[in-house]
Formats: sequence, C-alpha cells, structure tokens
Amino acid sequence: MSDIRHQPGAEDGSGDQDRPPADAFPGPGSDPVLGSDPGLGIEPWPTAAEGAYKAESAYEAERAYEAEGAYEGAVGGDGEGKREARYASDPDRLFLPPDDDLAPNRPGEALRVRLAEEPRARAALWWARLLGRRPPQDDWHRQLLGEQAVGTALDGLTAGGWYVIHSVPMPPAAVIGHLLIGPGGVLCVGTRYVRGARARVTEDAVRVSRGHQTLPYVREVRQEARRASYVLTRSCRFRVEARPVLAFVGAADVTLDPALRDVRVLRDEREVLSLGQLGGVLAPGRVERIYTVARNRRTWLAA
Repeated sequence: MSDIRHQPGAEDGSGDQDRPPADAFPGPGSDPVLGSDPGLGIEPWPTAAEGAYKAESAYEAERAYEAEGAYEGAVGGDGEGKREARYASDPDRLFLPPDDDLAPNRPGEALRVRLAEEPRARAALWWARLLGRRPPQDDWHRQLLGEQAVGTALDGLTAGGWYVIHSVPMPPAAVIGHLLIGPGGVLCVGTRYVRGARARVTEDAVRVSRGHQTLPYVREVRQEARRASYVLTRSCRFRVEARPVLAFVGAADVTLDPALRDVRVLRDEREVLSLGQLGGVLAPGRVERIYTVARNRRTWLAA
C-alpha cells in the first residue's frame, strides 16, 4: 500500500515534503516519477492493523507540515494562516481557466450532456418502447438517477474535510463518475443503477438477476482507479493511490464474493456515509494538492 513518509529536513523548512522517497518507485526507468512500471496495482482494502499503521504514517507526515508551519510562523506571521494562504494562492488553482475547472460539475454531468446532444421526440421514444426496442435514452436516464443519488450523498461528506469531483472525463470516452479526495485517500466511485434486481458481485464482474446478465462493472471501476492513480501520481509528483468503490442504487439485494478484497462495494447510496469515516491516509497538504491537480480537465488528457 502507498505510504506517506516523514521527509528529512521538514523541521527546518529545508526539505521538500512533496518529493517522493527514493524507494517509492523501485526500478530504473525513463520517467522520474513512475520508474519503469507506470501501471499502479490496486491492493486490498487495509485491515485494522494496517489502518493503524497508515494512521501513524499520516501523523508523522502531518507533523512535517506542522513543523513547516511553525518555521513559517517564526519568520513572520501565523503558520496556519500562511498554509491556508499558500493553498489559496496555488498558481495551478489561481490560473485555472473556468472551462477547464471540473469542480462545478454536477453529478451525472456527462450523461446530462449526452441527453442534451441526442434528444429524441416523445413520439419516437413511445413507439420504440411499444415495439420492445429500448432506446438508449432510457438507459441514460436511469444511470443519471443513480449518479444523482450517489453524488448527492457524496456532497454531504465535504463538511468532514473531503472534496468530491463529479464526471471526470478520460480519453477517449471514459468517465469517472465521482472522485472523492480526503483524509481517507483518493476514491474512484462508480455508480450502477439496477432497479429491483438482485446483484452478485464477483472478483471480475456483476451478475444481475434480471436477464441473467453478467456485466463488467468490477473490471470497469478497477480500471478507472488504475488510470486515476497513474494520472495523479504523474501530475502531483508523488505517489497517489486511487482505490475503486462500486456503489449500487435501487438493487433488491447485493451479495459479495468473499474473494473480492480490492474493490469496496456499497449496497445502496445510504452506505456512502461510511466513506466519510475513513482516515489516516493523506495529510491536509496533500489533500489540497491532489484536489487542485484533479479538478483541472487538462490533467486527465494523459489518462
């Protein structure tokens, strides 16, 4: 699992706590950050003991940030105030063009755009349904309902020190439904609307009772998290591990394969609140930096 280490020199302000440790990316390679292997794997969600270790590592990192603030305060002004001013005056945030800022995105923004670009007359939709041909607009509307339900619940976590970015576009046509950034790390939340169906989540797919379908939802959200890890690590210049979360909306029942450990599954939107209890992974300074980088649309062009 990724860790946040105390960087030498942070106490006297001479070190750079955002520089990755020498062994963070082992192996030779042309990329100074990613080394020879740009593919970041996804490890299982931590156990209680591992969580305690992560909390201790985050505490050590936070002490480095506090030490830097104390140093800044000694040379003039309040350390905490200077840290806040530094975040607010981050050039990447100050000079971010409005068209490239993903922060204002609403839940399901990409679906809203698709529905607006490909409308169909009410009569045409009615005839298609009458003939048993489900128009794609129906699926998009259902997906939008799921995105709105989960997105609204995620927005409620912002009071606890979390940031959420909705509808993060990745080329050529992929979209991360929700990117949650906060004390518990970076989470890629994928939403699936399966109204009234029973779902069984296996290691690679989801089996839905309606139509006896096997859908690649697990692989999709896992791949989105890997791509997000790669992009954010490369752009932030320190290791960022994004973890996959699969959230269901409208399911009659959700059962999990015990072998599935690397993807967190939420049975309905009410379980979103459990994500707000995660912590001990990222110090506040890194949360701010990752959020600044992630909200820039151009960051994701390299995904």
